Amino acid sequence: MNYKLKLGAFLALLVGFLYYLTTLDTAVMNPKGAVAFAEKNLIETTFFLMLLVVIPVYLMIFIFARHYRADNPSKHVKYMPDWTNNSALEFTWWAIPTAIIITLAGVTWESTHELDPYKPIVSDVPAITVQVVALDWKWLFIYPEQHIATVNYLELPVGTPVNFMITSDAPMNSFWIPKLGGQVYAMSGMITQLSLIANEEGDYNGASSNFSGDGFAGMKFIAHAVSKQNFDAWVALNQHVSDTLSFENYPLLAAKSKDVPLATYALTDAELYNDILMKYMAPEGMMGMPSYENAAAKEQKMSTASPMIMGAIEVQGKGPYKKGYPE
Repeated sequence: MNYKLKLGAFLALLVGFLYYLTTLDTAVMNPKGAVAFAEKNLIETTFFLMLLVVIPVYLMIFIFARHYRADNPSKHVKYMPDWTNNSALEFTWWAIPTAIIITLAGVTWESTHELDPYKPIVSDVPAITVQVVALDWKWLFIYPEQHIATVNYLELPVGTPVNFMITSDAPMNSFWIPKLGGQVYAMSGMITQLSLIANEEGDYNGASSNFSGDGFAGMKFIAHAVSKQNFDAWVALNQHVSDTLSFENYPLLAAKSKDVPLATYALTDAELYNDILMKYMAPEGMMGMPSYENAAAKEQKMSTASPMIMGAIEVQGKGPYKKGYPE
């Protein structure tokens, strides 16, 4: 095949590949929330900055291989090995990568602060809190202000920031709703945070993005983004359902199980999330004890925890929590 045809075919394939990537209807590239949209922009920015290096390199491979081949009959091809002190060339191959690295460093610095999962979303609408517990192999979502708990599904009001407080009562896991934002790890005895917001109504798939055992593949959930009116109606309908959830019957839910159906509970224990967390912070022999009797007893249990645990609680306690307890 003619050299120009080969080069043309390569460029056509490259353009087609870029078009495919920019129109690909994947969850990450089809965001439905402000955080996910910012993450998509970051992916595209870094990708195209990368192409500033990749495209010239591949073009030069074709050009140099063609131009400097052994049987090239052209009289314009000269052998010039003494380029050691060529200032113009050295400036070029150092300046361009340096400029790209500086640009990427700036993008990284800005996006790291802008997309900090602990950073609250600025909005005129008050945020709601959802406490997330990763189990074997299901997700428990607790709405402490609405006194509702759900299994394997979320109900979220559109246009309202949601502060997720994430932990695990099983092996380490990772909470992820691709169309709304990036994933954050869930770890036993720790609280991690994630702030998300849905801009459009719809059903968005959520999943575990960290292998956690035999039932990992089925550890999925649905996030229903609905209007504020529909969310309020859902709350009113489910605050007094017959199925209740407290620390006493929680072990039945937490037992290992696969393909768990969606479920809704009336939350009768306001301290359930903290009690799940404290299972891993109480002194030896306290594991699995029932819900603590009062705040004073809780403070005493906290005081006997190790300094490392106390430090973690203080850090995680910034914001809507202090020492692991609701204000």
